[in-house]
Amino acid sequence: MNQIDARGFSCPEPVLMTKKALANGTPLVVLVDNETPLQNIRRFATNMGYRVEWKEIGDDFEVTIL
Repeated sequence: MNQIDARGFSCPEPVLMTKKALANGTPLVVLVDNETPLQNIRRFATNMGYRVEWKEIGDDFEVTIL
């Protein structure tokens, strides 16, 4: 499973990192540290036809793109 750590980056960087990592296929796990990149990644992946799941882990979020 591919995983990227986008914590500490501000938008649009987490979405760009996600787009690049998706070139290696799914599933992809993206770690983010606030709700703005969470929502942007969810919207981007959904619009691209992927299924998105997410969960809160402490102060961070784990987004799984399938």
